[in-house]
Amino acid sequence: MNHIPKGKYRPYPKIDLPDRTWPNNTITKAPKWCSVDLRDGNQALINPMNMEKKLELFALLLKIGFKEIEVGFPSASKVEFDFLRRLVDDNLIPDDVTVQVLVQAREHLIKRTFEALEGVKKATVHLYNSTSVAQRKIVFSKTKEEIIALALEGVQLVKKYEKEFDGKIFLEYSPESFTGTELEFSAKISNAVTSCWGISDTRKVIINLPATVEMSTPNIYADQIEWMANNLDNRKNVIISTHTHNDRGTSIAATELALLAGADRVEGTLLSNGERTGNVDIITLALNMTTQGVNSNLNFSDINEVLNVVERCTEMVTHARHPYVGELVYTAFSGSHQDAINKGLHFQKDKYDELWEVPYLPIDPLDVGRTYESIIRINSQSGKGGVAYILEENFGFILPKPMHPEVGKLVQAKSDEKGVELSADEILEVFKENYFNISEKLSLIDFILSSKNSISKCKLKYTYNSKEITSEGEGNGPIDACKKALNKDFPMDFAIKSYSEHSCGDKSSAKAVAYIEISHDNKSTFGVGTDNDIATASIKALFCALNRSYLKQ
Repeated sequence: MNHIPKGKYRPYPKIDLPDRTWPNNTITKAPKWCSVDLRDGNQALINPMNMEKKLELFALLLKIGFKEIEVGFPSASKVEFDFLRRLVDDNLIPDDVTVQVLVQAREHLIKRTFEALEGVKKATVHLYNSTSVAQRKIVFSKTKEEIIALALEGVQLVKKYEKEFDGKIFLEYSPESFTGTELEFSAKISNAVTSCWGISDTRKVIINLPATVEMSTPNIYADQIEWMANNLDNRKNVIISTHTHNDRGTSIAATELALLAGADRVEGTLLSNGERTGNVDIITLALNMTTQGVNSNLNFSDINEVLNVVERCTEMVTHARHPYVGELVYTAFSGSHQDAINKGLHFQKDKYDELWEVPYLPIDPLDVGRTYESIIRINSQSGKGGVAYILEENFGFILPKPMHPEVGKLVQAKSDEKGVELSADEILEVFKENYFNISEKLSLIDFILSSKNSISKCKLKYTYNSKEITSEGEGNGPIDACKKALNKDFPMDFAIKSYSEHSCGDKSSAKAVAYIEISHDNKSTFGVGTDNDIATASIKALFCALNRSYLKQ
């Protein structure tokens, strides 16, 4: 980008805060949450929500647990006004929920806002005017004194209509474009507002400090919040609120650092909907707290429902990699990741109430209503551990660990051949093709086992090269006896290296699965057998291994 003239952009100035304390702090409790989905989020939609969608989203916000909800800008349009009236007339606002409305400092707008609020038991009137250097200079052509006068005029008007209002009114003031405003001026206008309102222990004021445009690194926003906290009059009765946008892609970090710096309250939206690059995503913030052992006081235990409702109401598509909610955020394709997750899930099994320690998964998908079904998905980048996990979790085949590389290579070859991700059913098909549906050099017809004094005998009937053979053998178990019987007429010299077995399926219909590893000419080959009877499954596995060894040759 060498074509950009030098001086067109410049670094954001540092904050003079030598004694900053926020770097040493930790988030130990949830802030007050305020959803602005129905106002800030709605005004950023290509197709703003209609009444039905607004009502559906409002119900979701209540279900999640929001106690403060900005329901709109009722003086801006009829649909905004009518929505608030619908909430009031249908008695849809719970007693413990405060609705919030945005309004500019103009009398006819404030009057209209209070008309919309009639019948509400408690509401926050959110008053704002822009204070930034650029807005004062370019948009309004007003001095600092004129900007303060405009804010105070709005406060006086809210007080005027408050006197005739039956419910309880809270004041929120935003020096809009705070991040583009001198800190000294932000403090001056905020203190003027709280003084004019009459701040006290029983009359607290929300001072919202929005990153209307994200202009700096998150640490500078934290410095600004701490500086303001140190310079606001009657700080104990001021609720410092944040409202970060995501222009630089760091709204989450900026908000978290702001909480370290003393912010008490967070405004944001679900899934980061909002103007330009969006508001801060409250889902991510809340679940970040969950992973640190902090109760967010919000319920995201069914994240799929939240995702479905928000997407339906906003007509916005969620990125597959969106933190916590995206389709692929709990999914691993990389072989090494899959192996670590597989081992972690086995380690975590039956330890739901214990410390979560699964590699690559900062949160248990079950805690947000997701399953483990799609955690591991297979493509050409996947490894042996992932394939073994799919076969076990989906179909009950618990492969012995030495068998993982052999099966992994078979599945990887199929994925390379197709050039796409393989489904679980396609992985099972590869497994069956290579262990159950193979061409046979020798075929088992029948066998009879007997045992006496720890010695097993096997009378074996099979075909080899289309010739039927019957032979007998004795050994230290059924498999050894079968091997001795084969050795009499079968020309391959082989050794049995390993054996394992398990049941597969429900108790009423469980089948036995056996795995046998043989060695021939210093090459190892596995066979698999299934049957209702474990001895039969074992002998089938041996014949499978021998036939597969022939195929290799």
